[in-house]
Amino acid sequence: MSDLPIACTLTPAELQERRAGLLPGLLARAIERIPVPDGYRWRFAPADDLLAAVASAIDAERRCCRFLRFVVAVEPDRGPISLEVSGPPGTRAFLDQLVAGVVP
Repeated sequence: MSDLPIACTLTPAELQERRAGLLPGLLARAIERIPVPDGYRWRFAPADDLLAAVASAIDAERRCCRFLRFVVAVEPDRGPISLEVSGPPGTRAFLDQLVAGVVP
């Protein structure tokens, strides 16, 4: 898996069209961003549709950004949900560009 390129297979137009359903749209809802090795962990306030939105974004992203690794944590008693996204070295810079709207 480490030989997968750190790149999105979507064109800039496809990314713009699908942005709301991908990581950039989801991450706009985050209340905190924490750097982790080769990625970030985002924390979200609980919301009725959040877990489905996280699953949907992961499902879409794993098709066009095959190098990404996703870890979801759901706290008890309807607590916060965390999403960690990481990958090989260079993934944090890729995520910074993705969230800023620049397709790497």
